[in-house]
Amino acid sequence: MSKNFFQDMIKIKNENRAKLKHKFSEPVTPPAVEEEMEQTKEEPPVHLKAKRKEKKGRSKRGVWFVAVLCTAFLLYSLSFLFLKAEVAVRPKTEDLILNENLSASKDGSGEELPFSLIIISDEAYKTVQAKEEKFISSKSSGTAMIYNAYSSTPQKLAIDTRLEGSNGKIYKTKKAIVIEGMKNGTPGSAEVGIYAAEAGENYNSSPLDFTILGFKGTPKYSKFYGRSVGDIAGGFKGNAPYISEDEKASAINDLKTTLEAKLFQKATGQIPNGFILFKNALVLNVDSGSTAPLPSGDKTLEVKLGGTLYGFLFDEQRLVKKIAKDNIEKYDDSPVYIQNIRDLTFSFGANNNISSAGNLANVKNISFNISGPAKIVYQVDADKLAADLLGKSRKDFKQLLSQYPSINSADLILSPFWKMSLPDKAKNINVMVNYPK
Repeated sequence: MSKNFFQDMIKIKNENRAKLKHKFSEPVTPPAVEEEMEQTKEEPPVHLKAKRKEKKGRSKRGVWFVAVLCTAFLLYSLSFLFLKAEVAVRPKTEDLILNENLSASKDGSGEELPFSLIIISDEAYKTVQAKEEKFISSKSSGTAMIYNAYSSTPQKLAIDTRLEGSNGKIYKTKKAIVIEGMKNGTPGSAEVGIYAAEAGENYNSSPLDFTILGFKGTPKYSKFYGRSVGDIAGGFKGNAPYISEDEKASAINDLKTTLEAKLFQKATGQIPNGFILFKNALVLNVDSGSTAPLPSGDKTLEVKLGGTLYGFLFDEQRLVKKIAKDNIEKYDDSPVYIQNIRDLTFSFGANNNISSAGNLANVKNISFNISGPAKIVYQVDADKLAADLLGKSRKDFKQLLSQYPSINSADLILSPFWKMSLPDKAKNINVMVNYPK
């Protein structure tokens, strides 16, 4: 029995050791800490949780409000920096069918339309193959301008008036003329065709000065003088290639067309700014033409035609305003232009006595007609409109346009689109006038 008791004591002792070993091997949490941990594991009351969410929501809304406010302020500020205005203007127009009889004077006194003369001379040449030879005796010919520096009284010169050239040769006038008198110290003048007193090449010459033989020994001799317009040519005497009068006339007719186009091109290049030269406001004076054999010796003739073009120039703005005043009711003298003015038909009046044979250098007054469909376009002062729009309210735009009778309509585009007033700087307003094409 003692033996069993002893063994039981050992067994209990071993079991207690094992329990103690297991107990000390685990972490020990103090009772107070353990109680506190249990309390933290419990959820907070509902009302505290709601307050926390509300506070968090308020904070987020505040941040968004500030962000939106800052963005709006930034956009508002930038709108002043990038404020632009585009104004597209359509000017007023008038469609007319013209048949306008007008008159003009060289000095353009008063309200009368003025005109100016452009005078250009040149020559054209053509080679023609002759079929035969013939003894030819021809006289040199050309054109001269005779001047009156003697008095204000016109001077008549008869046909075949003898002129002595600076080359010592005698030439004659082809017709009777009247030389206008002096005016304000400026000599009067008259243009006339001339021809050599004798046949032969010796009378051919570059431009010459002339005196009037009939005035020799009188005070008029030094006060009446002349100057040839271009060369004097066509003189010949001897056997030479020959063409018939019909062949010569055909060649001269071709040369006249060529010469007119050549002179018109030259005249167009000399038109001053603001003036217009209508195609039919031209008169071409030509000489009788001349033929001369070429040195090749193969029966080839050169046909030469000299001529002077007289172009009547008009002040375009004054002409257009006159037409507008005569054809548009209540025209207010606004600046206008005729879009297709160069397409209108010009013709001289029947009572002008203007022809290719006339002396046009001394024409003082003319009558003429302009006809055809015309589009009159009003001009808009874009700079003035832009200045008037500075700082104006968008709602006042149409009212301001009503002060411009030259404007038919206009569109306004503001950038940014929400702006209600126009820029206050001219560089930020772009006015585009859409004139008809």
